[in-house]
Amino acid sequence: MREKIEEICRIVLERITPKKDQRAKIEKLAERLEAKVAKVSKEFGVEVEVRLEGSVAKGTWLSEEPDVDIFMRIPKTIPRESLGEICLRIARKATEGAKQIERFAEHPYLEAIVDGVRVNVVPCYNVRKGEWLSATDRTPYHTDYIKSHLDKRRLSEVRLLKKFMKGIDVYGAEIKIGGFSGYLCELIILHFKSFLNALKAFAHHRQRMIVDIENFYEGREDELKLLFQEPFVIVDPVDKGRNVASAVRMQKLFTFTAAARAFLKNPSLEFFYPPETAALEKKKLEKTLKQHGSAFIFITFGKVEAVPDVLWGQLYKSMRSLEKFIQLNGFNILRGKAWSNEKTLNMFIFQLEQRFLSPVKKHLGPPIEKEEDCEKFLIKHLNNSEVVSGPYIEKGRWVVELKRKYTDVVILLNEKLKREGGRKTGIADKISRAIRNDFKILVNNEIADIYAENVEFAKFLTDFLSGKPKWLEAYKGK
Repeated sequence: MREKIEEICRIVLERITPKKDQRAKIEKLAERLEAKVAKVSKEFGVEVEVRLEGSVAKGTWLSEEPDVDIFMRIPKTIPRESLGEICLRIARKATEGAKQIERFAEHPYLEAIVDGVRVNVVPCYNVRKGEWLSATDRTPYHTDYIKSHLDKRRLSEVRLLKKFMKGIDVYGAEIKIGGFSGYLCELIILHFKSFLNALKAFAHHRQRMIVDIENFYEGREDELKLLFQEPFVIVDPVDKGRNVASAVRMQKLFTFTAAARAFLKNPSLEFFYPPETAALEKKKLEKTLKQHGSAFIFITFGKVEAVPDVLWGQLYKSMRSLEKFIQLNGFNILRGKAWSNEKTLNMFIFQLEQRFLSPVKKHLGPPIEKEEDCEKFLIKHLNNSEVVSGPYIEKGRWVVELKRKYTDVVILLNEKLKREGGRKTGIADKISRAIRNDFKILVNNEIADIYAENVEFAKFLTDFLSGKPKWLEAYKGK
């Protein structure tokens, strides 16, 4: 098995390790952009230190997906509220003519496509270690730390880990994904020494995993456990009060654990290079939805005025609120997910056991031994027009059968979303505004037209209906 794993890793590394001419191209582009950002900053009268950061600076980038991160280290004298806007103006001019997308982490930054390469121009403060004014202030220290601690051989191990995580869809710390950052991957390899060791560690861990590379808390392990509450902790070597893994959602951590186990038992290239999703044909979609036997509810709405990171944060918040609201009204949700093209179409998808409920529900009252509570229950329900049957005693407690206010989830959602865009049900502000402008609730095959018009959504829904991660196709068990 080890020989098979080594052969797969050799093939993957051959594909993802930048060749000499690729490195030269990216390094030349980075130098040109650094010079351009420095020049434009001077024109704007802003004193900056421009640095190349990220995977290109550290030598851990993948040949297939180079990202160039240019950081602008700004003096502390510039107010925090002005940091993002000043740097956006500089970044826009420095990448003039390129496709530009405004992103948002703790503050705005610019993503641009220059010569076919994704470039991020990011502001941070030029501060001493530990005197952070914004989250990105740590990045130059992260770069210096990794460059001084990872040798050439381990750079390849980092690349393997990144590619594996991309293949199983757990890579990326942005809100949309909630997975493992590049820096986190680098620290994992620094601690576990190799890609294979890292997989074994995650495949077999049972409870909390806590890694303190710099031994900040040596002899104070109990304090460390109290300081960080997350199930997965890697103490930042440049900031002992920060967990580098805090952005990793539990679902992504569990997925990595399961995929690591599967790969170690049945290694395959598909973990690194999953097959492209072939969207179901429209007729096949309709048949598949029917075969599921459950009710698929699609809440669609248009453009949300927000940069992608804010958009996804609000989508997830709204999704959680809607799930809770639907369940509180008696409907059982099997699965739910948000989808967006980040432009003109957004969607919440709920798979319910059934769309309709019976018109009557059983409502349990207090146990007979709780005399005062029983009295209140009887006063409330004896002459209540919503009571269909009861009150009666069953298994030592009072019970009534009540009329349901909502038996159709579509009517429930329509009524609530029409009222202020669902704000009272917990819908986030920007999502609520978009819903107030226009929304539709579609059931099962009613989604077919949108499906046929949108290739990316069609692939997404195909995968959602399958429900099975692609890497599981290669898994055969013992």
